Amino acid sequence: MPSPALLLNLFLDLVARGEQPRVPEPALVMDDPAAAEAFMRAGREDGMLAHTYVYHAIQASAVIPAGGTVLDLGCGPANQLVQVARLNPDARFIGVDASPAMLALARETLARCDVGNVTLREAQMQALADIPDASVDAVISTMSLHHLTDFAALAATLAEVKRVLRPGGGVYLVDFGRLRRAAGQHFFAHERAASQPQLFTTDYHHSLRAAFSLAELQAAARVLGAAVRVRRTFLVPFLVAIRSRQPNRLRRESRAAARALYLALSPRQRFELRDLARFFGHGGFPLAYRPWWPWHRGR
Repeated sequence: MPSPALLLNLFLDLVARGEQPRVPEPALVMDDPAAAEAFMRAGREDGMLAHTYVYHAIQASAVIPAGGTVLDLGCGPANQLVQVARLNPDARFIGVDASPAMLALARETLARCDVGNVTLREAQMQALADIPDASVDAVISTMSLHHLTDFAALAATLAEVKRVLRPGGGVYLVDFGRLRRAAGQHFFAHERAASQPQLFTTDYHHSLRAAFSLAELQAAARVLGAAVRVRRTFLVPFLVAIRSRQPNRLRRESRAAARALYLALSPRQRFELRDLARFFGHGGFPLAYRPWWPWHRGR
């Protein structure tokens, strides 16, 4: 169950009036080695964000066709990309990031995890000149859109998604949404400050302040037309997803891989994965596959 403090902050944000101004991140490309290392460690298999990576791997897999070519925008250290690639071993992935430091970590991640169906490229999300028109079967991005400088860059990125995507291709783009209260942003960033590195807490807070609003994400997504839907977490847009209107059912091998990822999580992380699925599910965005089913929910 969510904590009383969390529920209170959700309620206060729901009833708040006005909107916080967007504050772009101090470093729009994460080239600081210490920051990049902290971000990478948080997303490793035993890191504090492991459950979120399993969640996004499942949701992204629902838009990836068998044997398709998939573009991952803002792949970072490739922790997330590795999990999606493992769930879809017959697909070919292109990871794009603007940060050389992140791409160096991504190469280490791919080697450490022995994943061979991923190639990496240095590029800006809003300027994918090396990606031909209508050349990919799916475009995914997890927690990267807030790194963009402004709404014009967000709109240009979504226009590039439309350009490189084949007709009928899949889309899964998810990121923070901008909360209405500065106190709410501070709460979410610092809720677990005692158990996470200070550098991670600071970057988390910057990310929440740099998030685009639900209205801005909806406006940018209009270029993709009726093929996508925009969904948010329950009550408030803490997270916002732009996903294909008609996702696929996960294939048997993808479900088996997702189940293995789930079972590798700690009991606490399994609980947090189920909690995140409920948070998004109550907002009208159910998880494409529940890896804990039919096991007991307490496991």
